[in-house]
Amino acid sequence: FQKINRRLHLSKTKHSKFNESGQLAFFYLFSFIWGGSILTGEKFTTDPTLLWEGYPHTHMFFQVKFFYICQIAYWLHALPELYFQKVRKEDIARQLYYICLYIFHITGAYILNLHRLGLILLVPHYLVELLFHASRLFYFSDENKQKGFTLWALLFVMARLLTLTLSVLTLGFGLARADTRDFSVANGNFNTLTVRISCLAAICLTQAWMMWKFINFQLKKWREHTQNQIPRKKVANTKSKPSKKEYNKANASNGTVKTESGTSPRARKAKAS
Repeated sequence: FQKINRRLHLSKTKHSKFNESGQLAFFYLFSFIWGGSILTGEKFTTDPTLLWEGYPHTHMFFQVKFFYICQIAYWLHALPELYFQKVRKEDIARQLYYICLYIFHITGAYILNLHRLGLILLVPHYLVELLFHASRLFYFSDENKQKGFTLWALLFVMARLLTLTLSVLTLGFGLARADTRDFSVANGNFNTLTVRISCLAAICLTQAWMMWKFINFQLKKWREHTQNQIPRKKVANTKSKPSKKEYNKANASNGTVKTESGTSPRARKAKAS
């Protein structure tokens, strides 16, 4: 990515964002392929009732367990990387927000034995994030390439709706009707009203925050687009209006040029004769 940066001659702001998107795009691609391969062998992708039936899901396949451990390890290692990569102070707060959210949600799904719900929500989310960062990489190479952001915006809204639907269905209805609702850390059973409401509230608040950031991002892009269109219209209007010299030449060729007193030269010659 540094070699590509040198060729593109990006500014410091775009340089840091290009490196960030490059690393995250590779990670999201790898995680999406890995998570998708796990989901192809799971039955709860076709039968959503398996997301809550048989809870607590204490038995976990090695590949699923290893996937969660790698996800938690990556986002934990991203915290000291902010210092080692010398991230700008303006970007530290923004990156800390999403890093901490990833650690909180992935670790929560792993500890509370909600790894089925976490996995089926994480894979489409990674696909959306992969599309965003890939689109941003193409945008930095050529600012005219913005079609990827349109597809990303559509999939982003769909992913938020999918997350809310499955979360309410699992935590609000499925686990609420399950027979095993006794809190037991030894058995890995956390199916209580307090835990379910806390998990659902955390998911809903996170989705609302993401939608708020998404709307602000779209409004910012729309304002930039309208501001760029206004100067173009002014240039087009100035080009369409003829200058005074061109106007006088056109009138002179038609014999309608008037003097400062308001009479045309032909009228004066007629009076002199």
